[in-house]
Amino acid sequence: MIDVDHSVFVTGTDTDVGKTHVAVSLIRQLAVAGHRVAGMKPVAAGALDTSHGLRNDDALDLAAAASVRLPYDVVNPCCLPRATSPHLAARDAGRPIDIPALVAAYDRIAASADIVVVEGAGGWYVPVGEPDVPGKAAPTMADLAVALGLPVLLVVGIRLGCLNHALLTAEAIRASGLTLAGWVANRIDPTFADYDDYVESLVARLPAPCLGRC
Repeated sequence: MIDVDHSVFVTGTDTDVGKTHVAVSLIRQLAVAGHRVAGMKPVAAGALDTSHGLRNDDALDLAAAASVRLPYDVVNPCCLPRATSPHLAARDAGRPIDIPALVAAYDRIAASADIVVVEGAGGWYVPVGEPDVPGKAAPTMADLAVALGLPVLLVVGIRLGCLNHALLTAEAIRASGLTLAGWVANRIDPTFADYDDYVESLVARLPAPCLGRC
């Protein structure tokens, strides 16, 4: 069980740490509890070209778990073909990622649901655009999270290196001015012998509660 009953932005310590698994589990839990809950994948890089258009598996999973049914292009307003960093996928597709348009899509979802679970792409600082001037700051997934203004749920993939990644991500979330509502420990490597010790190390160090273990 993941103890969350409000809209959240789900980020991770890296890619492939289980953000979708956690987000889908949370959506299902909220739906069973009777909430009108929707999922959103604002940006997805990596999609199949189907008879209905580009479709991303993570976005489809979020939509299927939700109790509020919405058009695919609202759940996943920016769907990019190539599975790579969003800024590269957008460049290759000739489709710049428009943060205000993503916020507008979120607002449309929020008008139909009590709770929206928004899953980011990659990690907190994954690029979503190019800098205006070489070497200067470029937009990242963090900028989308700030524009949405939601509390953040951090998914920590428990493996070697995750302690540093988790603490750095938590620090970056705080620096952005957003609230780190909590974090979830996801056992992505069943053979990792130090799982319990790593989780306890994070419980002692992260400035937010552990809201679940997967």
